[in-house]
Amino acid sequence: MGGGDSKVSGPDLKQGVPAGDIPDGGILLGHVDDLPVVLCRQNREIYAVGATCTHYSGPLAEGIVVGRQIRCPWHHARFDLRTGEPVGAPALSALPCFRVEEKDGLVAVRGRTAVPPRASAAYAPASVVIVGAGAAGEAAAETLRREGYHGTLVMVGAEPTVTVDRPNLSKDYLAGTAPEEWIPLRPREFYAEQGIEFLTGARAVDIDATGRKVKLEDGRVLPYEAMLLATGAEPIRLTIPGAELPHVFTLRTLPDSQAIIARAQSAKTAVVIGASFIGLEVAASLRARGLAVTVVAPESVPLERVLGPELGGFIRKLHEEKGVVFRLGHKPTAIEADGVTLDDGGKLPAELVVMGVGVKPSLTLAERAGCRTDRGVLVDPLLQTSVPGIFAAGDVARWPGRIPGTTMRIEHWVVAQRQGQTAARNMLGQKLRFEGIPFFWSQHYDIPICYVGYVERWDSITVHGSIEKKSCVVAYRVDGMVHAAASIFRDRESLELEYFLAHNDQAAIERLLAAVG
Repeated sequence: MGGGDSKVSGPDLKQGVPAGDIPDGGILLGHVDDLPVVLCRQNREIYAVGATCTHYSGPLAEGIVVGRQIRCPWHHARFDLRTGEPVGAPALSALPCFRVEEKDGLVAVRGRTAVPPRASAAYAPASVVIVGAGAAGEAAAETLRREGYHGTLVMVGAEPTVTVDRPNLSKDYLAGTAPEEWIPLRPREFYAEQGIEFLTGARAVDIDATGRKVKLEDGRVLPYEAMLLATGAEPIRLTIPGAELPHVFTLRTLPDSQAIIARAQSAKTAVVIGASFIGLEVAASLRARGLAVTVVAPESVPLERVLGPELGGFIRKLHEEKGVVFRLGHKPTAIEADGVTLDDGGKLPAELVVMGVGVKPSLTLAERAGCRTDRGVLVDPLLQTSVPGIFAAGDVARWPGRIPGTTMRIEHWVVAQRQGQTAARNMLGQKLRFEGIPFFWSQHYDIPICYVGYVERWDSITVHGSIEKKSCVVAYRVDGMVHAAASIFRDRESLELEYFLAHNDQAAIERLLAAVG
């Protein structure tokens, strides 16, 4: 899922194609000169946009059209067919957009169209401060400018770099197959061009919610009329002897990943503590670098709590085939300079140790501001906290669930970005409820696993297709209804499931699952 095929195929759209070749609600792939382009029909309207997703170069021709949007099958990015503009994360940049001409039964693409200038926002706070420069904070800043906000906009980021593609830190970048220049989401110059003051290596330490001011560690004070708390989460470090030794790492930031890479260059043995998604991705990346890797975790099946025993067992087998050794049902009791001691008294050699045992939301600032918290910052459907003028989004936010009376806090990159986008629009008075269906992806060697929906516990799991053949959809049911699904190499089905879950269309979900097998 790393790079799309940019070779042109299909008809020359400048020459035109029969209108009947473009199915209603469907997609036709062609090209304009050397650029892949898709034609999409929605009712009587026909649109033409670039065929390559601007996120990870996914093939939009294999996606779906929803209303006036085209959605990418790989990571569910969304684009406006009328303008090419990105309207849903993880999309960042716009698609090229073209003028379409229909004459004598032929549809032809004529030339590129410019993105229309945004009108100024109808309501605009005098100043906005975004505390946290991860997925949610960055998405919010870009959305504010895209929505026509021209006021003062400051991002406060504790990390020394501009926002990075965090999912890549445990995947291709750590494995050595993605160069560092791919990691920043945007170059630093982008923020200056957009009039976004991006403070890197800056840490907010207090919030005066009455006076609407943010105090930084270096003494600076930033006034705000609207604020977004996007402080994210912090990796949990086990409190066992040796946990602070220099060869023991957690992974959250680019410097974290760089430090693991530096150690891996001389190490031959590694222990990963925790069979979480990030722990297993780290194990895969270190195996790609040639290290002997052992994974230690208390559960009996990796990821069983999230994916169930069938898919969790498949993932274990996949890693074992690549040489990863599992010591499941065990916990570490101590870390020494050359190894990790387990609760059964055994000792594993380890010149490198990575803890992947989860994260906890960063709540200190929210609590100092007086925001209500409960295992996260509590927000309403508009992502507003209990304190006027303060919104929260991303890993730190806990918002109302789709099931009445429930709340959710989900540590997914795409969820954080989409919440940042929603919060930004609500700062401008748009009053949009955040009701998105959670989506994430995880990469294990050459096998991607996509997950849509959310369920903490399920009554039953049904497997459609074949996990062993790496072509399946695994459905998680509560009271007979599907609330979430994981998939392997069923990208379009995952995309369609997201749409059906959003509309609670259980009949459509059952038809899709029956078609998979």
